Amino acid sequence: MKQFQFVRSLLAAGIVALAPMTAMADAADDFSDERLARIGEVMDREIEAGTFPGAVTLIARDGEIVHLEAHGHLDPAGTTTMETDAVFRAFSMTKPVVSAAAMILVEEGRMALRDPVTQWMPELAEMTVLVRNDDDTDWEEVPAASPITVMDLLRHTSGLGYANNTPEPISAAYVEADVESRTSDVSPEELLTRLAGIPLVHQPGTTWHYGMSTDVLGVLVERVSGQRLDHFIAERILEPLGMEDTFWQVTGNNAARLAEAFETDSQREEAWIWARVEADPGLRYRLGGAALSTTAEDYYRFAQMILDQGELDGVRILAPKTVDLMLADHTIGLAGDTFGTTGPGYGFGLGFGVRRHDGVSWVPGSVGDAMWAGAGGTVFTIDPEEEIVGVFMAAALDPRQHTRFLFKTLLYGALVD
Repeated sequence: MKQFQFVRSLLAAGIVALAPMTAMADAADDFSDERLARIGEVMDREIEAGTFPGAVTLIARDGEIVHLEAHGHLDPAGTTTMETDAVFRAFSMTKPVVSAAAMILVEEGRMALRDPVTQWMPELAEMTVLVRNDDDTDWEEVPAASPITVMDLLRHTSGLGYANNTPEPISAAYVEADVESRTSDVSPEELLTRLAGIPLVHQPGTTWHYGMSTDVLGVLVERVSGQRLDHFIAERILEPLGMEDTFWQVTGNNAARLAEAFETDSQREEAWIWARVEADPGLRYRLGGAALSTTAEDYYRFAQMILDQGELDGVRILAPKTVDLMLADHTIGLAGDTFGTTGPGYGFGLGFGVRRHDGVSWVPGSVGDAMWAGAGGTVFTIDPEEEIVGVFMAAALDPRQHTRFLFKTLLYGALVD
C-alpha cells in the first residue's frame, strides 16, 4: 500500500500529473487510507492467532489496483516472507475460469446451454437418480427424467455431487470408483464411464447441488473444442489476459513461490493430494473444478475481465451480454442453496455465486455482486455496481469461511465514496 500512498502524495504536490496515475489516485480516493491500513493490522492479528501462515490481499476499483499487500510468511515455519507474487492453490476458483471457457464455445455456436451433454458424452445417456423408497426405509434408483444439459453443468443442477456431500450409497460409490481422482490417475474417458454407473443425487435441472459438474464440464470443453482443457484455457483465456502466473502444474522455480498451509490444518493432507500441483503426464482428467494455481494479481485480471463485460486491456474474451447471463441468478425456484460457500442471500449464475438481496447476507456488498471461493483458503468478489474487484489469497483450509467473510467486511469497510 505504501507505493500507492506515495503516488498520491506526489499527485497532491503536483510533482506528477500523468493520466494513468490520476486515475489511480481517483480510485484510491474512494478508500480511506486509515481504513485500508486496518487490513494489514487484522491480517497481522490473524497470523499471530495461527489462522494462516500468511496472505495476500488485493482491492481494485475502476480497473486500478488501490491496495495490494503481502502479509506474514509463505511457509508455516516462517522462514520465507510472503510476497505479492506468491502462488496459491485456487481449488474451486478454477470453476469460474472453466465456466468462461465453456461460454466461449457457446458464443461460437459449437454448443448451446439447452443442449443435452449426451450429444458429446454418450456415456451419460442412461443416468439414474437415487431416491427414498415409498415407505422411506431404503434407497432405490429411478431413471433420470431428463438428460443433463450444458446449463446444468454450469449452474450445478446436474445431480452430480462430491463424496463428502452426497447420501452414503453415492458417497461410497464415488470413493470406490475414485471419480474425484484422489488416489489414481482417472482419465477423462474413464471418469464418464465411472460416473455413468453411479446414480445422481437429484433429478437434473431441479436442485442446486455442489459437486463434480465443473469437472464434467471440463471434459465437455475438451470434446467440443478438440483440445485438452488446459491447452484450450491457456490459448483462449490465460495467454490473452497476460495471466503468466496461473498454472495447471506448479514446477521448477515457480514451486518456490507456492504458499503452504499449516500441517495441523485438518484438511490439508487430503486436499493437497487431491489437487496436486506436480508435473502431470496427462493421464488424469484435468480436474476442471479445482486444479489451477494462481497469484492474486493474475486472478484479478480474470475477475476484472468479467467486471469489464468480457474485455481487458483491449482483449475481448466474452461478449457483454454473455457476461450478463453468467452473472444472473439461474437458481430461482430451484431447491438447494449456496450457503456453504457464500453464506445466506446468494443464488448461483453460470460459474459464480450471485447476491440476491441488500439484506440477509453476513457481509456488506451490492445486489448482483458475484463471488466464489476455493477450499484452500482463497476467495474473490466482483461488484459491478461499485466497480470493485477484491481478491484474498491464503493457504488455510479449516478457517476458510471465517477468512472469506472477514476480508469482504474489511474491503467494504474501507470504501468511503
